[in-house]
Amino acid sequence: MTTEAKEANLPVAEPQVQDADVLVIGGGPAGTTAATLLARKGWKVVLLEKARHPRFHIGESLLPMNLPILERLGVLEQVRAIGVHKVGADFPVPDEAGTTHVFRFERAIDPQYGYAFQVRREEFDQLLFNHARANGVDARDEIAVERVEFEGDRPRTALARDKAGNAHTFRFRYLVDASGRDTFLGNKLKLKRRSRLHQSAAIFSHFRGVTRRDGADAGNITVDRFEHGWYWLIPLRDDVMSVGAVCFPEYLKQRRGDNETFLIQTLQARPSVWARMGDAERIAPVHATGNYSYTCSRMTGPGWVMVGDAYAFIDPVFSSGVFLGMNSAERAVEVVDGALREPGRESALQRAMEKRLKRGLGHFSWFIHRFTTPVMQHLFAHPRNDWQLEQAVISMLAGDVFDNRAVLRRLRIFRLLYAANALAMAPRAVRGWLKRRRQIGQSFDGDTLQAGNP
Repeated sequence: MTTEAKEANLPVAEPQVQDADVLVIGGGPAGTTAATLLARKGWKVVLLEKARHPRFHIGESLLPMNLPILERLGVLEQVRAIGVHKVGADFPVPDEAGTTHVFRFERAIDPQYGYAFQVRREEFDQLLFNHARANGVDARDEIAVERVEFEGDRPRTALARDKAGNAHTFRFRYLVDASGRDTFLGNKLKLKRRSRLHQSAAIFSHFRGVTRRDGADAGNITVDRFEHGWYWLIPLRDDVMSVGAVCFPEYLKQRRGDNETFLIQTLQARPSVWARMGDAERIAPVHATGNYSYTCSRMTGPGWVMVGDAYAFIDPVFSSGVFLGMNSAERAVEVVDGALREPGRESALQRAMEKRLKRGLGHFSWFIHRFTTPVMQHLFAHPRNDWQLEQAVISMLAGDVFDNRAVLRRLRIFRLLYAANALAMAPRAVRGWLKRRRQIGQSFDGDTLQAGNP
């Protein structure tokens, strides 16, 4: 009911039911990818985004394996125009001042692209949202889905409300949940599970005037460790740098004062990071978010599928979020299209999607859960390419963790190498393991940190 109708005490008709073949919840990269490709296959697609584009979002670093998806969507050149060219990832070596290992994507095993882009997510997401509209998607922002109603075990109706308070009802045949960390279905169906293996939180902002690397490496993402977690430095256009820290829960509990002060103190803890901040000026609010890692116990069900962060979110240390979202969206398109055309294939298509995506998530998660251990720090500080293991790790950093058997074989060998080094470094490794277990055992309230003021 509108405000005017309430004030005039006028009768208001029930909202008209709007029909669609597919309803997509969420207008980020995963949602727009799924919606665009489904519309191209001839389906009537409605996409609903609760926020208004453009809107700020973290996750600015794309992977080389994003680029074939962008090419298939038909937006690669548009993204190139708004992006910063990235040839690799920098990992400064702790305790070795001035030493940085650069993992260049061109050295991956069978690289499709030897580079990627850094993008401002407000620009990138809006580009994909507008592109979905241009491909026939009924894409609407500032309209939030409040409830989904099931008929039997299948979702059939969604109730949504726009910014003005007007109610909308949508009837659909298939639901794609691309709601990101809202995990709409995960919460409704009580599927969301906080990771017991990895908990952290992030604090970050945008700065102008941060020192960049020289030459071709000027666009690289920097991943730098410190005692309480790790930092990211992501170069963006117009001399802007996204700078943040992902920290262990017990460190964040030490916070005193406002978020800006805490972020600056955190950046000062690592000389190699702080040295680049000498002429920096903050140009955006300080944002903070907690309880980073989770997964849902199911990815699919009768008449629905989750994509991207709606299903799982792992620590962003390897910048996998946008790629995993868009990659899972492409797989979801195969499921939805196949199920709508041949309902009897739905279960088989869903099982194949889950098997493939969980395999890729598993490789990222394995590295991430061990990234701060002494063993992994040693291996990243002393990279070797025996049996092409360094190239396999670069392939993982590029996002090639699903179908390339040569990469997958070598990543399994890398795990054996990790185990051998863990035995050799047993006392130090045990201390690192015990420290992680203490950190995991700490409860962390995601509301501890609130967004600061500009």
